[in-house]
Amino acid sequence: MTPLALTMGEPAGIGFEITAAAWSALRGGSTPFFLIGDIRGIRGIPVEEITSPDQAAPAFAEALPVLHRPLPSPITPCHIQPDHAAGVIAAIEDAVRFAKAGSASAVVTNPIQKASLYAAGFPHPGHTEFLGEIAGTGVPAVMMLASPMLRVVPITVHEPLSQAIARLTPELIITHARIAHAALIRDFGIAQPRLAIAGLNPHAGEAGTLGREEIDIIAPAIAALRAEDIDARGPMPPDTMFTAKARPGYDAAICLYHDQALIPIKALDMDGGVNVTLGLSIVRTSPDHGTALDIAGTGRADASSLIAAIRLAAEIAHRRNA
Repeated sequence: MTPLALTMGEPAGIGFEITAAAWSALRGGSTPFFLIGDIRGIRGIPVEEITSPDQAAPAFAEALPVLHRPLPSPITPCHIQPDHAAGVIAAIEDAVRFAKAGSASAVVTNPIQKASLYAAGFPHPGHTEFLGEIAGTGVPAVMMLASPMLRVVPITVHEPLSQAIARLTPELIITHARIAHAALIRDFGIAQPRLAIAGLNPHAGEAGTLGREEIDIIAPAIAALRAEDIDARGPMPPDTMFTAKARPGYDAAICLYHDQALIPIKALDMDGGVNVTLGLSIVRTSPDHGTALDIAGTGRADASSLIAAIRLAAEIAHRRNA
């Protein structure tokens, strides 16, 4: 069985802890994975150093396979080391290389500390944009947050709200909706996806009295999508579209900015939410949380989201292979 590749993420964060917990929870199952990172970061479980991905599956039931990538200085929970940044980036590049070559079925990334990477010259806003560069397919890399309760796609992500709103166009909405529509068919097995397009203003603009973005930008995008036989609905008032009564009416919500998407899914299912990058040549997921530096090394980290990310990556990889 082709294993999944996990990256270590920020060494000072909870990545090593939740990886160990995920192995303990999944070691008896059918989803083998290996970690790319410094083997010294794993504590409390058996580990086996491997030199290639094909050695991971045979070792997985008895120990966490680790493709050892030594860091230049000791790992101390909660204390970021600037000289670790290059190793964090290299682990992501290695995982993508294995996935492209077919020796890893998918990539699951542990959370990174963006400020640390920025200080080392990392030019990308985050994982999604970096992966779009090294594993892109000619379309934008698009973030989806998915859980059994809700799927959301933010059209704008890591930028100031004023800038995100100014950048909205019908074309931007159409592009993201097309990519989400294709992914729901290919990766989630939904034959006829239903997309709910969020409004921007209170009450979706109240027929233009509370803002014209719905009339001038969002409605034209929806009309264009429907002309392509994509089931796009809206603009939907953001204050009601995420209620228990509304959610069964669509398969994914297309949201206009970061918090419009992430607040509802984290409020509904913080532990089960998974970040999925759409539009790549490989399968990539990650936990729906950050590095949690404040609790790293305390044993309080919850591995639920990483476990969900591993399971979803395996499901998507299986669908693509089928």
